[in-house]
Amino acid sequence: MKLSAPLSLLAILLISASVAQTQPAERKFTRQEYIQQYKSMAVKEMLQSGVPASITLAQGILESGDGNSLLARKANNHFGIKCHGSWPGEKFYMDDDTKGECFRVYESVFDSYKDHSEFLSTRGRYADLFKLKRTDYKGWAHGLKKAGYATNPKYPQLLIKIIEENNLQLYDDVTTVPEGNEKVITKEEKPQPKRDKLADESEFTVSMGSKVRVSKNNIKYIVAHEGSTFEGFERNYDIRKWQLTRYNDFDDNHKFIEGEIVYLQPKRGKALEEYHIVVSGETMRDISQKYGIKLKKLYKKNRMEPGTQPVAGQKLYLRKNKPR
Repeated sequence: MKLSAPLSLLAILLISASVAQTQPAERKFTRQEYIQQYKSMAVKEMLQSGVPASITLAQGILESGDGNSLLARKANNHFGIKCHGSWPGEKFYMDDDTKGECFRVYESVFDSYKDHSEFLSTRGRYADLFKLKRTDYKGWAHGLKKAGYATNPKYPQLLIKIIEENNLQLYDDVTTVPEGNEKVITKEEKPQPKRDKLADESEFTVSMGSKVRVSKNNIKYIVAHEGSTFEGFERNYDIRKWQLTRYNDFDDNHKFIEGEIVYLQPKRGKALEEYHIVVSGETMRDISQKYGIKLKKLYKKNRMEPGTQPVAGQKLYLRKNKPR
């Protein structure tokens, strides 16, 4: 028997409602899951920028609703950071203090955490916060409100409550990045790394199993592998791209090669060796990397114009200035 139009419509609506009820709701993060998921990011950013991990985690929890907010899910924005007119990336619009406000969109949550650190550390109105001890989470909480991070008058109390209820302050005193469910290691508990007694260099293991070497000139470095990228170094070694380019005289589009030295600290003003005899094909940057001496200093010591290259057999001075 053919159904009448109204009955057919009713049947469709009933079926649709039944299907909707059987669809599983999108699972939400619990607070403890959020902390376990992002504590390593917070500690990494603290060790790099000085922003307390407890503050970063508490702000992420509060601003993103434990990672469940629309802004967090659609834009990977866990800190409610707005475009502020100078944001060059993708944008997300939603109502906040006013209608249709512009928020930053990130490719990953990691990028949101990194931008949060840079947002605080590069704006003058937050400068006084970095005069506080990183264990002073209460001072940071009140300082953020005073500097205008949030309009909620109870913002400091909300952050402090989240921190103390979840013991997030423990992460402010760590010296290594926590992974999984491992115990937080504080300064007092941290074992001293074993040092190999080698003539040229020593090695020690840092967090996440990454090998970092120390050159004869006492500069930390790593050896690049095929496929190494700036993004990988940022994630694994708590360092920014701009630092890598500055420390190693890279350009922004540098392609890493197998066995290449990558310094994690600034090179020195002079080397341990007195001089170097140039071999065919060597550049001034090659020699700068080999001895851990700043490229500008190498040019200056040898009275050479920046950008010029040495010739095979030339004697380059590494400690003292070339005699006139």
